[in-house]
Amino acid sequence: MSSFTCFLCNLFNGIGLAWWARIETSSPNTIYWYGPFLRYHGLERSLPIFLADITSEGPKTIKQIILRTHRHEPFTIDVVPS
Repeated sequence: MSSFTCFLCNLFNGIGLAWWARIETSSPNTIYWYGPFLRYHGLERSLPIFLADITSEGPKTIKQIILRTHRHEPFTIDVVPS
């Protein structure tokens, strides 16, 4: 990725126009954030590779949501049951 593309991704993320995937798994109960992407189609094309990696870890369920938002670290959150 070029430095200009990185700059644009950071800019779009900062103003809430970047595309992100929010992936929730159970067993382990984790939320993963995948992004930022400038275009929806860029995220859509690369998401299967990320999901395959998560699937290899053996979660019980995987739920994904694609949204346009601002996101900051952490990009992986372990959810503690209440």
